[in-house]
Amino acid sequence: MTNPHTVSNAAATSDLDLRGRLEVIIFGTGTLAGRRFDIALIGLILVSVLIVVLDSVPELNESVGAGFWYTEVFFTLIFTLEYGVRIWCTHNRRAYLFSFWGIIDLLAIIPTYIAFLYPDAAPLVVIRLLRVLRIFRVFRLVALFAELNEILAVLRSTSRSIFVFLVLVMLVVVVFACVIYVIEGPQHGFVSIPVSIYWAVVTITTVGYGDLVPQTPAGRFVAGFGMLVGYSIIAVPTAIITRKLWERINEQRDPQPTLPWNCPVCAKHGHHLDAQFCRHCGAGLDVPSDVRKRAERQ
Repeated sequence: MTNPHTVSNAAATSDLDLRGRLEVIIFGTGTLAGRRFDIALIGLILVSVLIVVLDSVPELNESVGAGFWYTEVFFTLIFTLEYGVRIWCTHNRRAYLFSFWGIIDLLAIIPTYIAFLYPDAAPLVVIRLLRVLRIFRVFRLVALFAELNEILAVLRSTSRSIFVFLVLVMLVVVVFACVIYVIEGPQHGFVSIPVSIYWAVVTITTVGYGDLVPQTPAGRFVAGFGMLVGYSIIAVPTAIITRKLWERINEQRDPQPTLPWNCPVCAKHGHHLDAQFCRHCGAGLDVPSDVRKRAERQ
């Protein structure tokens, strides 16, 4: 008589083996099957994006319209199945779901489902094109893939600074909008504060569509001042990201010796040999002289 526990254990082992094999194929490129899977996936992505592009041509849409839609639904079902298999077979689901690639995989299938309710959202599936970045892994372009990860790491590390900057920009925009609304008023096209905010965004970003133009001397003065402020604002996020990226590049090229001593306040390390204060929180390091001398000799 067959032991049911033995059958259950065998089934569980078989399930784990299947998940392990699928994880190697789907998430890795070290095997021939993994490389073929990624190349086939990239081919499907490119074809699906091409379908969306062709569907936007009026002549083709009139003649093939329904065919394009059914094809897109077919591709979306394939990518949905692939996304579900990725979640099922990965050993760390949370890490995948909230990773850059996991979010891109999800965004690649959402627009088609939204299009069932809002057909005009269908062209958003071109987001799927971002998944082609996996070509860096497929063809083992390790250097390029490492550079991509480096840029993503810099964006993550500067996200707080950029967020604070954006909040300040929004405050500046609202102030400019309120001032121009008071000066110009509805008689010159500034019919509300939201419309004035649109004008302030266009002006401060130096786009200048020209659909709303101040007519009074005071309004033109405010607009000119806003343009000058805009030039200053544009440089800030560029400087933040560039500085962080330059620091990471210098650390990789010429790593500096550091003290084997953590900050007593924030517990962070990586301080220079002659540092007296923490580079992260500014607290005094109070490094014993023998520790500092030993680090300098090494």
